[in-house]
Amino acid sequence: MTITPALLEIEGVRKSYGGGVTTEVLHGIDLSIQQGDLVALIGPSGSGKSTLLNLIGLLDRPTEGRVVIDGQAVDHLDDRALTALRGKKLGFIFQSHHLLPGLSVLENVMLPSAASRGGFQASMRAPAKELLSAMGLGDWVDAWPRQLSGGMQQRVAVARALMNDPPLVLADEPTGNLDTETSNQVFDLLRQRNAERATAFLIVTHDPAIARRCDRVVELVDGAVVYEGAPSTMKSWA
Repeated sequence: MTITPALLEIEGVRKSYGGGVTTEVLHGIDLSIQQGDLVALIGPSGSGKSTLLNLIGLLDRPTEGRVVIDGQAVDHLDDRALTALRGKKLGFIFQSHHLLPGLSVLENVMLPSAASRGGFQASMRAPAKELLSAMGLGDWVDAWPRQLSGGMQQRVAVARALMNDPPLVLADEPTGNLDTETSNQVFDLLRQRNAERATAFLIVTHDPAIARRCDRVVELVDGAVVYEGAPSTMKSWA
């Protein structure tokens, strides 16, 4: 029987900052994410969530430990190889959608493919339109970002993150700027993609309502994992 490697393996990851006097922000983190996982990463401000997400997103390197993406150890990869691996294996959704105002909605969604293939190509339009239709934005492909509500812009950002069909999507407070109804709509889209395509999601959130709807919760406090398991068994939520 063939054993499929985890999409993400974090082993003993530590991260320190500083010169003469160093401050360790992450203290030996272990984390594994498999295909189809839907994981919430929670914890108070300053707990190390953003630092960990940057390491997983290959935007920074650990001081110690290993990061393995879909079976590929990244320890000795140069910046070009990291960029290529990031574009192929990872998608990103941010709290602020970061849409480019000078590009249409459709062009914003096509950006990840354009970046990896050296520019916009006609073949990108059909899959981008399909994603926008799935987000309920099929009538807005030629609109400008400024013409969309905040919730609609965030749905465009979700479509953009899925454009290259990455196996793992990292979402940093994707519903943090949205009202409750719109927040639920955006999460429903992530859950739908997770169910239909087995896309794995790691969602950083301060919203207990969103975390409770995930399959697994990882809680960071002061740079260490203090809980990992089902939302229903978290004592702090009992």
